[in-house]
Amino acid sequence: MSSKEFDFDVAILGAGSGGFAAARTAVAAGLRTALIDGAQELGGLCILRGCMPTKALLYAAEVLHLTNNGPTWGIQPKSVSFDFKRVMERKDEVIKDFADYRRHQLDRGKFKLIRAMGHFQDSRTLKLSNGDTLTSGHFVIATGSVIAPSPLPELGSLDCLTSDTALKLEQLPRSMIVLGGGAVALEFAQFFARFGVRVTVVQRSNHVLKGFDEDAATEVENAFRDEGIEVYTGTRLIGVRRTQDSKEIVIEHQGNTIGLQAEEVFYALGRVPNIASLALQSAGVAVDGNRIVTNAHMQSSAPHIYAAGDCTGLHEIVHVAIQQGEIAARNIARPEHPQEIDMRLLIEVVFTDPQIASVGLSERAAREQNLPYLTASYPFNDHGKSIIMNVKHGFVKLLADPGSGEILGGTCVGPQAGDLIHEIVAAMHKRMNVQELATLPHYHPTLAEIWTYPAEELAEKVAHTDQ
Repeated sequence: MSSKEFDFDVAILGAGSGGFAAARTAVAAGLRTALIDGAQELGGLCILRGCMPTKALLYAAEVLHLTNNGPTWGIQPKSVSFDFKRVMERKDEVIKDFADYRRHQLDRGKFKLIRAMGHFQDSRTLKLSNGDTLTSGHFVIATGSVIAPSPLPELGSLDCLTSDTALKLEQLPRSMIVLGGGAVALEFAQFFARFGVRVTVVQRSNHVLKGFDEDAATEVENAFRDEGIEVYTGTRLIGVRRTQDSKEIVIEHQGNTIGLQAEEVFYALGRVPNIASLALQSAGVAVDGNRIVTNAHMQSSAPHIYAAGDCTGLHEIVHVAIQQGEIAARNIARPEHPQEIDMRLLIEVVFTDPQIASVGLSERAAREQNLPYLTASYPFNDHGKSIIMNVKHGFVKLLADPGSGEILGGTCVGPQAGDLIHEIVAAMHKRMNVQELATLPHYHPTLAEIWTYPAEELAEKVAHTDQ
């Protein structure tokens, strides 16, 4: 599919994970492709300010935490200290390697890389910030997300840290209030706490990680409190104050008005799609609130314009953005054989300690959709390898179809949950039932064998249901 009527067959806005995946797929399909990105640094959120730098910092915090807790295993370190400057330098070194490789891929790609910003003049024309215009038969919007605006304008007076600016800190504050209870909020909260910062987490809803089941979120809250992190849930943000020595957040909690003071406030109340400058109305692209609306083929309301990644606003997850970008490009190249995004195997991971990971159906979603299910769980603190590791918090949980026993979903809260969840991803991909998982050989003692316990319990329940 190639038409000389336009400058390109497909023009892609944004060179992050979703946009790069779309460009690579489009080129492989023989499409004349332009990839447009005017950001100061190329690489995308995941590499530059998201997944990779934060996980580098979290791993450093884990090493420090294990060292400080050496006496649990009879190890007596004479003294433990850290060099925060070196922690941040190593993070920068790791990210530079990733970013350099991505820039190499972008520079060597068989698409045309255009270093400019763009907005729609009409549904087939982009006006670029370098003064040029280009036309294209199709577009893929993959412009990512930006820090969400503050619900309280007064927060601007506090000069809050964000997930962007915190990565550039040169020294640690003595104390910090973290506003928010999502993945970004909790990962940064634990990182700072393990490096000696007095941390308070403030969350509006009744539990942190409101996208997960309540039992999973509660385990993380308990673990945080055991580490000395103060956690307030079920709050309402009332106001802010700034003094010469501290920043104060005023909240309502359990009917009381509470003033919380800290040296720094970390604003972690989410991100929003980065679409404000695109003039989408000129292209006939519908939005819902602040996200681009797409169908399962990743098409917007303008059938020749597709979208992928955070700008679609539903799942701000890198591997989902990549899938969406690839599907958009394939559907542009082969419209007679359209592909759909399949969210049955949606994976989510939060890299706190304990980690929390899930795939597929949650209990909350099953109840909301009135879907029948069976469930069973098993705690890590009663499991051999976990006891060796002194794991005190967490569990695994499976959901299964009451009739067939097919695995519908899984949750893991505990050590290496982000890795362990992939066993359930593989099982669900092959539509295994709990009977098959229960009889699958697992080496002992390993963390992975814990999945067999809820599987065995559910297999018995399914067998009784059949009788």
